[in-house]
Amino acid sequence: MDRYEGFREFVDARQQSLMRTAYLLTGDSHLAEDLVQTVLTRVASHWSKLAGTGNPEAYTRKALVNQHLSWRRRRSFSEIAGLEVPDRGEAHDDATLRRLALRQSLAKLSPKQRAVIVLRFYEDRSEQETAQLMGCSVGTVKSQTHYALSKLRALAPQEAYR
Repeated sequence: MDRYEGFREFVDARQQSLMRTAYLLTGDSHLAEDLVQTVLTRVASHWSKLAGTGNPEAYTRKALVNQHLSWRRRRSFSEIAGLEVPDRGEAHDDATLRRLALRQSLAKLSPKQRAVIVLRFYEDRSEQETAQLMGCSVGTVKSQTHYALSKLRALAPQEAYR
């Protein structure tokens, strides 16, 4: 039996979802690609064990969040590219402007707050699932969600963050 049996199929099936999550966590498509590649390299090295447990996606998602938080601890916030949208005088529709404002607001959250928002509201995870993926308690998820939503409301009061 090949120790990577099923890994290619797993990556093919889940890569887009992992990329979306990584992009929402990092706010940068290149960093998202690096994050997914780093995590999938680690997953591949443990694949034979993970494939036997029956839930490699949970491990992969937790590794994705943990790796992102690890990178954020090592990087300064000033290294985040593209936080400011250049004013080019072009017409944008309201949806585009709202997405850009949300992206800028998300970039100003702490790494844990951003991870909670991405997991809870973009991936529609429960508090319990989010706590498991982040390796923290449900209470921490609740408090980080509260603080993150409060900060988002302050940063973009025109949006209705519930």
